[in-house]
Amino acid sequence: MTRRPRPQPPPGGLLDWGDSSHWDSRGPRPCRYCGGPTQLRDSKRSPAHKTCAEAALQQQAAEAQEAYDQNGHLA
Repeated sequence: MTRRPRPQPPPGGLLDWGDSSHWDSRGPRPCRYCGGPTQLRDSKRSPAHKTCAEAALQQQAAEAQEAYDQNGHLA
């Protein structure tokens, strides 16, 4: 079985949160991942630091890759 190279993230990380929709001016709320205060919101408007969200995405991708490597398919 030939392994395909994993795609590399774009410079600066996985997510582009430059859009103002990711900022909540009403004040900080606890990050859904680490619990620290943040005014950033993810695409579902949940409080999340960019770095925390990227780490979670990388973990999900690694788990999906591992499942695929073991089973030949996801899930």
